[in-house]
Parts: sequence; structure tokens; C-alpha cells
Amino acid sequence: MKQSLQLKLGQNLTMTPQLQQAIRLLQLSTLELQTEVQMALESNPLLEQDEGGPAEGGEPAAEVNGSEHETTLTAQGDSENIPDELPVDSSWEDVFDTGATSFSAPDTGGRDITEAVTVSSESLQDHLTWQVEMTNLSETDRLIADTVIDAIDEDGYLTIGTEDIRRSLGSGVAVEPDEIEAVIHRIQQLDPIGVCARDLQESLLLQLQQFDTGTPWLREAKVLVRDFFGLLSNRDYTRIGSKIKLTRDELQQVINLIQSLNPRPGSAYNTTEPEYIIPDVYVFRKDGGWQVELNPDSIPRLRINTMYANMIKRGNNSRDNNYLRDNLQEARWFLKSLQSRHETLLKVATCIVERQHGFLDYGEEAMRPMVLRSIAEAIEMHESTVSRVTTRKYMHTPRGIYEFKYFFSSHVSTETGGECSATAIRAIIKKLVAAENPAKPLSDSKMASVLADQGINVARRTIAKYRESLSISPSNERKRLS
Repeated sequence: MKQSLQLKLGQNLTMTPQLQQAIRLLQLSTLELQTEVQMALESNPLLEQDEGGPAEGGEPAAEVNGSEHETTLTAQGDSENIPDELPVDSSWEDVFDTGATSFSAPDTGGRDITEAVTVSSESLQDHLTWQVEMTNLSETDRLIADTVIDAIDEDGYLTIGTEDIRRSLGSGVAVEPDEIEAVIHRIQQLDPIGVCARDLQESLLLQLQQFDTGTPWLREAKVLVRDFFGLLSNRDYTRIGSKIKLTRDELQQVINLIQSLNPRPGSAYNTTEPEYIIPDVYVFRKDGGWQVELNPDSIPRLRINTMYANMIKRGNNSRDNNYLRDNLQEARWFLKSLQSRHETLLKVATCIVERQHGFLDYGEEAMRPMVLRSIAEAIEMHESTVSRVTTRKYMHTPRGIYEFKYFFSSHVSTETGGECSATAIRAIIKKLVAAENPAKPLSDSKMASVLADQGINVARRTIAKYRESLSISPSNERKRLS
């Protein structure tokens, strides 16, 4: 085969370190971004916090103004976009001003984000152990009590049986089942009331035993929980009334007393720390429309340290000069990546609000179906980019704080040829359940018929799926006397 030279033209996408950095920053949440910024500040001497005053060297920091329809770069001189290739042997101000990445926001009523300080609360096991230590128990009983307390779950229920407790003690501790039951009974008298029960029925009985004997309907409540708990669970009020000889109103009084009890006595000592959300954007009504702005408190304010930048000498290949030059380039790309993140976030949020203004005006029932592709096409970006932007990003609206992904949902066709959002259907189901007759709750088939009358064709099993996602019980479990 004869050898020859050929010239071919082609295009390919190279994942440069700068592009990888931009993608990584884009998918970070607000808290993760703050951590990333702090790490950058600690590792790069050319980056510094912008405290609002002029940078070292006398030049004020530029700002990026974000509004609903535009994102512009403003500086004291002429404005221009950052070029794709940044020279490393020139001053930062020659290409772009000192690079603050904060978005200025108009005054919209003095919003403030107050940092909440979480305090680690006492666990249920610690609370029970402290009470056991205050009692006069033998060494063996104390060992049994510790084993029992360790087997209590976060709701306050004992999860293992007597034989399991006996095996957990080991062969070196000889105890009888009656001794273990006695210790369990002792723990059941501790706070919180109803703790260390084997099931819900036992927990309710323990709580009823702590009531004053003069409490109205106490005796009937004990009989109902002890002897007819199965009927109570199935809400078979007709058979319950005939067995304990109570009228409908009297039975309602007994049930009200039972419903005042706590089915999860250990929940007050749940040590799971709450998660606090910092919204990425604010949505507010202005001049008859909805406007979007970035949350200025969640955006890092950074700039180039001009004192170090001015120390870079052109043509100097010394070790210190190369170190400063490399860090200057990294700092510029970091600022550019942050700016790109904020601009993309604002574009996506604005596009979502434009399509979901019905939700902001009227609520969930006016939610429109929306998919990633529709937003990607509107802002001329790839779906993967939109997916990264909408993950763990939150929008503060007059109706509450929602994750961006909340506004995306599938659609169901209507008889008129339109589309109805799955979120809107869930809202209608919640509304139907809230307005139903407690004595005759709506079944899934009946709700499907009601939706069909409104022109929304939804299968019964789809209704059941949406109902379960809303944590709404089936109709037989929602039945009440009134």
C-alpha cells in the first residue's frame, strides 16, 4: 500500500479543566458552593473576598446585575464579555474589571436570611438510661434494662422479644423470662408515656392507664382498645357501637379520647437534625407581573487581588512569577465559572416562572406540564445542563420555597385535546379528599369519575399512585363517624 498524506477537517469537544470546573460548579447546591469557594480562597492567593470597598490598588470591584430579562456586566469603563482565551501576562483590568461575582438586587422589602443554630437534642435512649440510673435496680436488672433500651426504636417501640433479650445477655447472665418482663414493665412506667410497648395497642393502653380515673369515657376507651382494637383499626363503627352499647355521639367521644393519644411516643426525642434551605432565587410580584432575582446572600463576592496581580512581570520565568501567573489564570477561570453559573441559574429560573405564572397566581391546580426539553430549547442549552441547574436549587415564592424540579411534571391528556399536569391532578385529589364526607369517603374509582367529569381522563390505578404519593390513606381507612 502506498503511503500518502491526507488533510481532514473535523470538530470534537474537549473536556478542558476549565469546562470541567464550570460543570462542577453548576451542579453544586448553595451550601456546597460556599464550601468550594472557601477552598478556592484558601488555596489561591490571587482570590479574595469582596467586602464592598475598593480592591487593593484602588480599583472598585465590578458587579453583575441580574434581572428578569437581562444579565449584564457593568464596570466603570467600557463593558465587554470575558474572551474565551485569557492572557496571563496582562493586568486583569485590561480584560475585565476586578471580577466580583455578586449580583446586585433591588430592595424588595428587606428580606433577610437568618442562620439558625441547631442544638443536638437528647436521644430517647439517653433519656431512658438517665431515668433508669435514678431508680433502685439490681446489677442484673440494670443490665437487662440497658439491653431493652438499646432495642427500642425511634418511635418508642420495643423491637425484639423476651427470648431475643435473653440471648443478647449471653450465657453468663442467668435470668428468667419473668425477670425480663418485670424490667420491661418498669421501663414502661417511665417518661415518655407509652414507651417500650410491643405494638400500638399496648402503647395506647399504657397511655390510657396514666389518665385520672375521673376522666370522661376512660373506661369505654380502655375496653375499646383492649377488646375491639381490630374493629377500631378497620373503622367498623357500626359493630363497635352495637358491641359496647354506645350511641353514635357517645362513640365519637370515646374515639376523640383515643385520638388524643400519641401513636409514636418516642418521636419527641428524635435527634434527626432539620435541614435548612437557602433559596437560590427570589420570585416576587412587581408592576403586575412576576420578576426573578438571584438571592444576593447566597452568592459569593470575590475579586482578584490586584496587589498580587500587579506583581506579575512580563517575560519573567522565575519560580515565584510563574506561581503567581498560574494562580491568576486559575482565579480568572474560577470567577468566569461562577459568573456562568449565576447567569445560567437566572435564565432557567426566569424561564420556569414565565411558564408557571398560573401556579404563582392560582396555586397547584393551575400548574402546567413541563419537561426539561422545553426549558432547554427556550434558553438554547442542553437538557443535561438544565438538569444540573435544577438539582438542589430552590426558589422562594409567595407560596413557599420549592425546588426547581418541583415545577417539572408529566402530563395527562384532556377530552378537549389539552394537557393537565400531574401536579395539578394531585392538587385536585387533595382538594377532593379535604371536602369529602368523612362518613362516606371517596374511593379511587369515584375520584377518577369526578376527574372524568372535569375532562381529565385518569385511570383508577393512577389515582391510587398519586394518592399514595401524597400519603393519603385508602377510603376505608379515612372513614370517620362525622
